[in-house]
Amino acid sequence: MVSAAFAKEQGYEIVALTVDYNQRHKIELQSANQIANKIGVIEHITLPLDLSKFGGSALTDDIDVPKTGVANDIPVTYVPARNLIFLSLTLGLAEARGARDIFIGVNALDYSGYPDCRPEFIQGFERLADLATKAGDQGSGFTICAPLQHMTKSDIVKEAQRLDIDPALSWSCYDPVEGNVHCGLCDSCRLRQKGFEEAGIADPTVYAVRT
Repeated sequence: MVSAAFAKEQGYEIVALTVDYNQRHKIELQSANQIANKIGVIEHITLPLDLSKFGGSALTDDIDVPKTGVANDIPVTYVPARNLIFLSLTLGLAEARGARDIFIGVNALDYSGYPDCRPEFIQGFERLADLATKAGDQGSGFTICAPLQHMTKSDIVKEAQRLDIDPALSWSCYDPVEGNVHCGLCDSCRLRQKGFEEAGIADPTVYAVRT
């Protein structure tokens, strides 16, 4: 949400891609649609891609989402190669639309240890994009823009406020409870709460439990 609003502020027309990968937190698809409408994208594609066929993650398989706190190792909520898959799909869409700037909202500071959020990954994919495409081969390369990468969660909350977008539109929880409420205990909920607290900005999110 913040990444898209930042791109809009920079003067970009936005083609948005949401991937329905059969994640357990499907409410984020509804959230993505609301955000796309609010920001005013020129096109929004929701692409079905059932990664539950692969499994291997608490977000796509019958594995409990951890609720005991953010650990230092890569958690079971890691979806194998998810951002690599997402960026590959976005690259194909960008080339088809004649776009050369791809925005992604990864964050490398306050995150749960996912390897596909690291700056090295983003830089590596940008190089790969030029090797893998007709546009890159013809000298019209791609830029992977990750404006939130070196921000803390509190920085991102403040940026949302500066951009005048309602954080209540966004969805973070990995394991929603009945009524589509944030659980409050998964890694993503804990980091979300921490971001608002450290920013000193009221958190509009409804949590089943506040940590």
